[in-house]
Amino acid sequence: MDSILHKEYTVVQDDYVNAGKVSSDIKTTLSEIGISPKILRKIAVASYESEINLIIHAYGGKVYLDVGDDGYISLVFKDPGPGIPDLEKALTPGWSTASEKARGMGFGAGMGLPNIQRVTDDFHIESSPEGTTLKLGFRAAV
Repeated sequence: MDSILHKEYTVVQDDYVNAGKVSSDIKTTLSEIGISPKILRKIAVASYESEINLIIHAYGGKVYLDVGDDGYISLVFKDPGPGIPDLEKALTPGWSTASEKARGMGFGAGMGLPNIQRVTDDFHIESSPEGTTLKLGFRAAV
């Protein structure tokens, strides 16, 4: 598979003012190359939830978007820490470690990772105190 599109983004910890800008650009970019609205909705949910997780729970991070010539869309979210202590709990709907600040702003309901997992074709997460890598995949025709 060759990549027909590659973009990289930086997300800053606690930057609630810009929350959603990366996922919005991803959606716009994919719309411009003809990805269907049905797939775009799934990607919008997954990218927004993942971006918010970088802002709320991590020390910020990087986002990588790749579209293959076969139509496969890959999103990778990488952060430098602090990691997810219990992945099983983090994947449980309603379980959250969000701060009071995040909860006060309407975030932290504990549905982020479960929603991401639900809308993706491929979902893989690895986490340690050195950081978390979330790899998401979507099958779409371009």
